[in-house]
Amino acid sequence: MGQLPTVSPAEDKAMARAIELAARGLGTTSPNPVVGCVLLDSAGHVVGEGFHAYAGGPHAEIVALAQAGEKARGGTAVVTLEPCNHTGRTGPCVQALIRAGVSRVVIAVDDPNPLAAGGEQTLRDAGVEVLTGVRTAEAEEGNIAWLTSVRRGRPYVIWKTAATLDGRSAAADGTSMWITSEAARMDVHRLRGTVDAIMVGVGTVLADDPRLTTRDLRTGSLAIRQPLRVVIDSQGRTPAGARVRDGAAPTLIATTALLGGDAEGRVDLRAVLSELHHRGIRSVLLEGGPRLAGAFLAAGLVDLIISYVAPKLLGDGPAALVGAGVTTITDAIDLEVLDVDRVGPDLRLTARPRVSADSGTL
Repeated sequence: MGQLPTVSPAEDKAMARAIELAARGLGTTSPNPVVGCVLLDSAGHVVGEGFHAYAGGPHAEIVALAQAGEKARGGTAVVTLEPCNHTGRTGPCVQALIRAGVSRVVIAVDDPNPLAAGGEQTLRDAGVEVLTGVRTAEAEEGNIAWLTSVRRGRPYVIWKTAATLDGRSAAADGTSMWITSEAARMDVHRLRGTVDAIMVGVGTVLADDPRLTTRDLRTGSLAIRQPLRVVIDSQGRTPAGARVRDGAAPTLIATTALLGGDAEGRVDLRAVLSELHHRGIRSVLLEGGPRLAGAFLAAGLVDLIISYVAPKLLGDGPAALVGAGVTTITDAIDLEVLDVDRVGPDLRLTARPRVSADSGTL
């Protein structure tokens, strides 16, 4: 562990492919990580590929080994996360690799979970050469939700916002359908399909009565897998007939009666995230409203921001963000812009706060 990697071109290419494979498990593996694996034979040719597709299913290494068969013997396993060393719902991958006769294992990210770590040492003790630290940053980015949950004990939080060019989330009369284009809205459904929970404040429920479900992009029907719907609702004001209670997806109404609150009677955000983590939620999409987003940002609990900006001007109307704790320019929340892309006529900006605390209440 910690050694400077010396990787062959074939192994480096295989790791890039393994990272691509791992991404196929986004949205279906929680509470487990996404993992990809590529097996090379002794000549450096690809003989097996696999990824972890769903929680409780075969791990990436097992799928790749099944494809490779005897060709794995004397070969190299290239894997995005340190092979597990424990028995959970499936057996330890390190033992499967050892039994298959793999002579070398190339790893992108060490496993930070103490229950599953130790695979590298077990492999070395069995005479397998182990190389770590190959394309680590890329692999970590693809597995960021799970890694955040293990390292911080809370889900990875993405704030999704949609606004006009002048930062308005609705017109002066409250109308907001639709600020962004159909292409942007469908992109949001794709994003919803990759997370474990969608969160809004009770104000959004009372104003817009959203469903907070995700649709199959091919048919427009409800997707088979639906994220947990979470409503931050200190006093339990969510109406019995609200669409978030319609049974189309599981729903958690987070009240002070359920999770406790602060001296002002507001739900503790850390308590909410802790409860979600306990339920196996590894990623949360924060969709509204502006005060809830402000509270999360002020508390340093937002990990990523995805902002859809429509080429429109309203001049007046509600702001997309309220109460983020900024009173002067020197208090501005500094962002690192990661990507800017066109989605239909709109822009999609992806950024992350440069500084994160991990506290706060709402």
